[in-house]
Amino acid sequence: MPVLVNLALGLLFGLGLIVSGMSNPAKVLNFLDIFGTFDPSLAFVMAGAAGVALVGYRLVLRRRAPLLAPRFELPTRRDIDARLVAGAALFGVGWGLGGFCPGPAFTALGLAAPGTLAFVPAMLLGMWLARRLPASG
Repeated sequence: MPVLVNLALGLLFGLGLIVSGMSNPAKVLNFLDIFGTFDPSLAFVMAGAAGVALVGYRLVLRRRAPLLAPRFELPTRRDIDARLVAGAALFGVGWGLGGFCPGPAFTALGLAAPGTLAFVPAMLLGMWLARRLPASG
């Protein structure tokens, strides 16, 4: 049952990415081009997502446990280290150059969007390499 719930939620998330335009790299790059063809519409998508997440987390974390798991798996680390900063910077550079972040990239791959056949394998390679770097802290 949890696999089917996760599949349904993943499909819903992917549909939301498609409807919002997040899976279109041109729309994302226009959002990032503040001195050119700036398109602020993704700011509304992100603000809406942040608002829903804020309310959702507040409601869900009142429960003792998730519906389909014995306990919540929440991060415990709160420090900011060089690995976190480097990862965030690399994420931003990849987003700015490719117009994709991981969720929309996988969605766009299913839509056969241009650039995904290069971006997704490079992203997966980067994720694999990051797991092999020594952890700090």
